[in-house]
Amino acid sequence: MIIEQVQVGNFAVFAYVVGCQETGEGIVIDPADQVGLLLDVTKNRQISKIKYIVNTHCHADHAGGNREMKELTNAQIVVHKDDAERLANPSNLALQIFQCEASPPADITVEEGDRIEFGNHSLDVIHTPGHTPGGMCLYTNGYVFTGDTLFVGGIGRTDLPGGSMSELLLSIQRKLLTLPDETLVFPGHNYGMSPQSTIGREKQYNPFVR
Repeated sequence: MIIEQVQVGNFAVFAYVVGCQETGEGIVIDPADQVGLLLDVTKNRQISKIKYIVNTHCHADHAGGNREMKELTNAQIVVHKDDAERLANPSNLALQIFQCEASPPADITVEEGDRIEFGNHSLDVIHTPGHTPGGMCLYTNGYVFTGDTLFVGGIGRTDLPGGSMSELLLSIQRKLLTLPDETLVFPGHNYGMSPQSTIGREKQYNPFVR
């Protein structure tokens, strides 16, 4: 599996280009900004078709590049069903703060246990509410993309509409920290001491979940 972690925009967002070497098919997770850069990455890694644009949650700082990415690739937008309405209808204040345009509506909504397939690979949807009602993580053996649920040494904020600290901590404890310790954690922002971590390391050192 091809995995490229790319920091984009002015808010330390990590976007991810994930692809299949055998078929050239791939997805982009959270194309927040700098769509041209992300498409250059797909070209350099010989990913010829972007099948899906996958948003880990509805916030504009993660979805700001959805419209341009969709227009250039014709990829389908995927989000958890509980965040679909907010994805396409963000507040004007959020759009001003992040200097971006609203995402088109989702083409596909998913929920816990669904699988996002591309080429010969797939990612399992893990519903992790708390940062937003429809926050989700994406898992395959050895890797988990955690969006704004779990950071390196931290967790997502819960003081925005739809946030809940108790739900977020339950999501992390019951659905992420139960993954194998060696699972690589790919977070939604570059907020920690390193751009990546492991479940085992977060269990040991993350002060919010120990």
